[in-house]
Amino acid sequence: MMIDFLEDAEAPHGWIANGGDATLEGYGLHPFQHRRALHHALCDRLPPRHRRFLTDTTFSLAVGDYFFVHAGVRPGVPLDRQTPQDMMWIRGRFLNCTDDFGKVVVHGHTIVDAPEVRANRIGIDTGAVMSGHLTCLALTGRDRRFLST
Repeated sequence: MMIDFLEDAEAPHGWIANGGDATLEGYGLHPFQHRRALHHALCDRLPPRHRRFLTDTTFSLAVGDYFFVHAGVRPGVPLDRQTPQDMMWIRGRFLNCTDDFGKVVVHGHTIVDAPEVRANRIGIDTGAVMSGHLTCLALTGRDRRFLST
């Protein structure tokens, strides 16, 4: 959503409500300016290496037996054919699925009280923005452990 805003001030604007306000404040900008002024100010303040990081970041990463992704994957679609839309936004069909995806999917996007470990997925979003509890999954060989603030 930030990339969309950087490319077009008039792009659909759910970004500020989804953490963009804190991001803008981190760049010294007030999130409630006029959109076009905010767009130009952010474009001026954003270091080129930050923009490259955003545009070069992939939507998923497969490592060993794990597939890391923001929200999840669409059941029935091979991991290498998942769409960015599903990997960023999917919930119900993925969360309720018991299919073997070929790798254990490690994801966030859906807040849980404690890490949710299933045969086919591990949900680690413990809602740090609201709960103050940030959870990390540490993988060493076949061992899994969770670290939490």
